[in-house]
Amino acid sequence: IVHLCLRKADQKLVILKQIPVEQMSKDERLAAQNECQVLKLLSHPNVIEYYENFLEDKALMIAMEYAPGGTLAEFIHKRCNSLLDEDTILHFFVQILLALHHVHTKQILHRDLKTQNILLDKHRMIVKIGDFGISKILSSKSKAYTVVGTPCYISPELCEGKPYNQKSDIWALGCVLYELASLKRAFEAANLPALVLKIMSGTFAPISDRYSPDLRQLILSMLNLDPSKRPQLNEIMAQAICIRPLLNLYTDVGSVKMRRQVIPPLQPEKPLAPVPTVTHSRTGGRVSSARPRGVRGGSARTGIPPPLSSIYTWGSGITTPLRLPMLNTEVVQVSAGRTQKAGVTKSGRLIMWEAPPMGAAGGPSLPGATEQLQPQFVSRFLEGQSGVTIKHVSCGDLFTACLTDRGIIMTFGSGSNGCLGHGNFTDVSQPKIVEALLGYEMVQVACGASHVLAVSNEREVFAWGRGDNGRLGLGTLECHNSPQQVAVPLEHEAQRVICGIDSSMVLTVNNQILACGSNRCNKLGLDRISSAEEPSPEDQVEEATTFMCAQSSPLNQEPIVCADIGTAHSAAVTASGQCYTFGSNQHGQLGTNSCRNSRVPHLVVGLQAMKVTVVACGDAFTVAIGADGEVCTWGKGARGRLGRKE
Repeated sequence: IVHLCLRKADQKLVILKQIPVEQMSKDERLAAQNECQVLKLLSHPNVIEYYENFLEDKALMIAMEYAPGGTLAEFIHKRCNSLLDEDTILHFFVQILLALHHVHTKQILHRDLKTQNILLDKHRMIVKIGDFGISKILSSKSKAYTVVGTPCYISPELCEGKPYNQKSDIWALGCVLYELASLKRAFEAANLPALVLKIMSGTFAPISDRYSPDLRQLILSMLNLDPSKRPQLNEIMAQAICIRPLLNLYTDVGSVKMRRQVIPPLQPEKPLAPVPTVTHSRTGGRVSSARPRGVRGGSARTGIPPPLSSIYTWGSGITTPLRLPMLNTEVVQVSAGRTQKAGVTKSGRLIMWEAPPMGAAGGPSLPGATEQLQPQFVSRFLEGQSGVTIKHVSCGDLFTACLTDRGIIMTFGSGSNGCLGHGNFTDVSQPKIVEALLGYEMVQVACGASHVLAVSNEREVFAWGRGDNGRLGLGTLECHNSPQQVAVPLEHEAQRVICGIDSSMVLTVNNQILACGSNRCNKLGLDRISSAEEPSPEDQVEEATTFMCAQSSPLNQEPIVCADIGTAHSAAVTASGQCYTFGSNQHGQLGTNSCRNSRVPHLVVGLQAMKVTVVACGDAFTVAIGADGEVCTWGKGARGRLGRKE
């Protein structure tokens, strides 16, 4: 669906191309993504200009330039068999020629050049090519093999199933030039087999004798059955018949039609327009549980219904769980980064919790105050989500990624390290689609401090952002500002991805751990350990740049259903509900009284009385949740990390 819209900022008419991604196949979504990518690469006065894209009402909206003069096909049809003069034909042709040359210099094939995709300005003097949905971005010396395009413009090599490159666009350009000269298509037939036969034989009616031999010869050369004998675009531009029209394009820029009067001479016809309750445990000690009782918070007041859900936060100076304000909604998933807290509501909206402005009620206390106020937060729904249903959110450092119910990933925040995946390092204040993944249906996304991993419904894994320590799993230490597909060992299929500070994990369909990045203190379980004994130096792995299977017993023997990575340690939960920790125990974050430097995974004995379902790791502490809702914390207690006053 195409909408004509008025841009409020400058009162300019623009086109909004609405692509219903929720109804599209993977190939169709790839075409939509491809059109965005191609339009971004192009900048030429004879190519439709791309402005931006966004997601609204579960559809991808591409904003682009409006050409009010209609299509070249409509222009030709309105001629009613009244042939164009040669100067007009060449005026149109050289503009298409320049546009196609620009496209080819960007290593792009148009693959669907036709008069229906060539647009005109309001004076019907400037042409612009558009519709790059099936264009092909070529790597060096590559050729496109897919048979695409409109049948009447398909080249002979495509009919034979041969690969083609820029010469197929030259054939289509020849078809367009023929159509300008004869007001009908070069190749038409009642059915596809007959059309293919005509194309393969190169049979088409000659153009009128009123046109110069040079024009007729130019058409014949571009419609040569042998691609190698068709001229290159720069060869066409160098032909005598094209030189004057090309020069006129530049010398006539800004010219104004004059009145045919003696007085006043050279007078323009018109002037130029201006342009939950936390259970307490000591490190390594037995955990006791305490269930919440009664009505929570302020909901006991008469006439105020209890909240649909309650979200608690602690740490960063908040020593006991603080209930966050709600907007009369039910939150089903939350995530916290270094600087932001976000959640997803049952209705699919993104809710953010932020500190109030300086000086506001509940804000920081004044200097010299004797009593420190409890930190407060305000909640708000994120704007710019009209019609978009969010099902998952993940927070990194200064940036956020969210996943829609249609498998589209959107990111916003700081573009540092390329964490947003938009192909640049630019900050974005509102959620913006990660266009490179539009062709895939994503099912989960995870943010580390400065990198991101995502997994598709077909078990493909993508990574982008900072690459130090090999955390992206790409075999290098390089950063990437757009998603890169990650190779996963052939015998494994990804189910869930996890990001840490400088490392990553993949939980497989078979409940095994794959990991890459820094394995300091064996925090990823990559050391070869078959018993409770410390590994020898040759069995230790300090860093992995590609995903490897966890090799430390019992992580490589037990089915793992949940895992998380902290700064220097990790934790994993088995199918039976046991919790194992591994890595550094400098602050007791492994849940053992032993502070010795061990690389062997440790069973958290203090949790054996309950079945653990979820575990999370912070910088030097660990949180576990039991099947009955128990919340247990251990490790470093400074600044309220453990949710209790020590």
